[in-house]
Amino acid sequence: MIELRECDGQVALVTGASRGIGAAIAERLASAGAKVVVTARTITPVAKYVGSLQDTVDRITAAGGTAVAVQADMNLPGDRARLIAEAVDRLGPVDILVNNAAITYSMPFTEFTEKRYRLMFEVQVRAPFELAQMVVPSMRERGRGWILNITSRAGTHPQGPPYNRRYGSFGVTVYGMVKAALDRFSTGLAAELYNDGIAVNALAPWDVVATPGALAHDLVDGAPVEDVSWMAEAALALCSGDPRTLTGRVAYSQPLLAELQRRPPAASSVASQP
Repeated sequence: MIELRECDGQVALVTGASRGIGAAIAERLASAGAKVVVTARTITPVAKYVGSLQDTVDRITAAGGTAVAVQADMNLPGDRARLIAEAVDRLGPVDILVNNAAITYSMPFTEFTEKRYRLMFEVQVRAPFELAQMVVPSMRERGRGWILNITSRAGTHPQGPPYNRRYGSFGVTVYGMVKAALDRFSTGLAAELYNDGIAVNALAPWDVVATPGALAHDLVDGAPVEDVSWMAEAALALCSGDPRTLTGRVAYSQPLLAELQRRPPAASSVASQP
């Protein structure tokens, strides 16, 4: 008798899946049986970072999974619509949507240009909103679905006064603003879709994950570091759990897994991209 895996028969779409958290989540969903569409602005490697969308696909297929890459820029409405159309055409209707794509500028708010401000909201708030709008109708038809928005502890309120000077030096006010909006969207949508059998959650790392983005923004030095496999396992839990009970969460990787009495697999195809 063949043992069914948690995501057998499901189609998952993961944005921002070239490396880091997005790649790890895509690989973990694939290892649990999902057919995965991965997307990012480019398919081939870029000089600035190690890892690419093609690398993610290659690791998944080498491990016996199914994955396809679709290039799409989450800043462009036309690309967002094309992404969903290609995902459905190549693998079928989306059962699991993971919104991980992000673009971030860390600087004092007085230095923010309108272009950068709008770009952060477009990629991290508007894109998840529109992608959800496009996949929810077919989820409703099937009476099931999971939407997961990748967020950050920066979305919580700074503790003070007095305030830790790191908040000012990191320039995370706009980043926190974007993630707070994403958190509220997640919980509101969970309530709206509850009777449709669709779970909606937000998930953040408990500690810093040493992704290329975190390293680029100097977020790793001196901070507690979490292996990316914790986020991947927590994402799997939220993308396969009972939508009647595991929904409406703004969850954090390590506390969530402790609550669910889960840990990342001892041997996993998921690899951190430092």
